[in-house]
Amino acid sequence: MAGCIFCKIRDREIPKEFTYEDTDVMVFEDIHPIKPTHLLIVPKIHIEDFSDLLDNESWGKMKDVLQKMIKEKGLENKGYRVVINGGGAQIINHLHIHLTSPWGKEE
Repeated sequence: MAGCIFCKIRDREIPKEFTYEDTDVMVFEDIHPIKPTHLLIVPKIHIEDFSDLLDNESWGKMKDVLQKMIKEKGLENKGYRVVINGGGAQIINHLHIHLTSPWGKEE
């Protein structure tokens, strides 16, 4: 979608270092982190909002990458949060998952 920051990152119009990338999903650090670990898990296909997510394939791929990031970053026992903003609560209108840590145990 024209003007979408995440689509511009996907298309390499905006440089970004990826924590993970495959053909369907990209992961990178939030520009304004709220915790030492604050990753964004973003589908490469433009999906405006969580309520627009109609296929289980995209959701499954995002879930798999989210679980992979939790394991690779060693967050299983540190307390982590998984958040999806939607319905106008998000700053960028492109579906994405926030993975933040630590919360509680290791804070």
